[in-house]
Amino acid sequence: MTEQGVRWTAEQVLALAPDAASRKAGSKLGTAGPWSGSGSGEGTVWGLCKGSGSRPYQTVVDFADATGPAYKCTCPSRKFPCKHALGLLLLWAEGDGAVPAAAEPPEWAEQWLSGRRKRAESKRTEGGGSSAPGSADPGAARRRAERRAERVTAGATELEQRLVDLLRGGLASAEQAGYGLWDETAARMVDAQAPGLASRVRELGAVPASGPGWPARLLEECALLHLLDQGWLRRDRLPDALAATVRSRLGLPASADGPPVRDRWLVLAQYDTVDPKLTTRRIWLHGAESGRTRLLLSYGAAGRAPELTLPVGLAVEADLSVFPGAGQLRAALGEQHAPPAPVALRPPGVSTAEAAARYGDALREDPWLESVPVTLDRVIPTPDTEAGSWQLADAEADSALPLTPSARSRPGLWRLAALSGGAPVKVFGECGHRGFTPLTAWPEGPGTPVTLC
Repeated sequence: MTEQGVRWTAEQVLALAPDAASRKAGSKLGTAGPWSGSGSGEGTVWGLCKGSGSRPYQTVVDFADATGPAYKCTCPSRKFPCKHALGLLLLWAEGDGAVPAAAEPPEWAEQWLSGRRKRAESKRTEGGGSSAPGSADPGAARRRAERRAERVTAGATELEQRLVDLLRGGLASAEQAGYGLWDETAARMVDAQAPGLASRVRELGAVPASGPGWPARLLEECALLHLLDQGWLRRDRLPDALAATVRSRLGLPASADGPPVRDRWLVLAQYDTVDPKLTTRRIWLHGAESGRTRLLLSYGAAGRAPELTLPVGLAVEADLSVFPGAGQLRAALGEQHAPPAPVALRPPGVSTAEAAARYGDALREDPWLESVPVTLDRVIPTPDTEAGSWQLADAEADSALPLTPSARSRPGLWRLAALSGGAPVKVFGECGHRGFTPLTAWPEGPGTPVTLC
């Protein structure tokens, strides 16, 4: 990284910001004026930022971690990274000497760095020398799993009866009942320790208010829920991989027990989804040698960003282990062999027709799959005047993919249109039954990736 003279871009730095306000405030601090005593070296950047008080804020960023950058600042902000860390990184990214290379960090930075790295090493040592929680008594773990399976079975059986009652009474009753019907049913699924069923049931409550054609959509969702129920109730007849997929869709715990794959993993996209209790971060990776696409998930309590952070456009040489299940792309980040660093690598792309076919093929292994990760080659963002929306038109063929409603309402759509300017671009995103959601784009010629989410 800094030792090799390779620095992040401003776009990659701003992708770390927890929200738009932090991006704006951090950008204002990305100049040399408020900073003093700044320096960098061995995967670390530090500096003193003048604030409203008499003493400057001490800010340090540590890159040498498998979970992405870590931050320390003496300011009172509860956001990670804070605006001072973002400003320091933007100043460092400029590469004009404002953050010079130094032999050693100052004492205040070194104390935090050494303590943090000692704790990380201690965790690795303890993890390698002791058994996992609960493994000391496999009999007790088996009994807990059996009791949970019994509760899930009871919940799935009850849900089947409620679906039957709904269809016998007619779908119009769902519109009259409103959210109350589904909230109560979802609560029953939570009691049954089947969070996946509870989540899908809650989503049914919004279908009757989704506009014309809602009965057909509700019937489709009920059919998928029935299929998931039956998959669990008849799991002993399913192939092992499909049974594992059913368990994951129900929300039952699983471990990444697949063989680790070492590769240079390009960070394709990173974005958060927020609900009242949890923030979920999704990070898509592409293996330079293996050609595989994998998904990392990280979670944070409400109001706090998840710890795992890998800015788009960087590549990390690391081991990934996949979770069980047919067609599952989720993986766990294992040992990191080199710090994340910018690369010129781009993923190979496919046509819009091939992207749609890829989603159709994936549904055979996982019928509940909302979308698949796809990189589109040479597409042009174009208004669809007949549908009153936008689409990605294939520059080489007479085909296109419509954008999802959520993508059409994001500022990223206008960044994509500006990047294209009517010319073909390469776009990575998620392709599903609602359309295509663009997440990252690259210009035709040389250039850094532009995040759209």
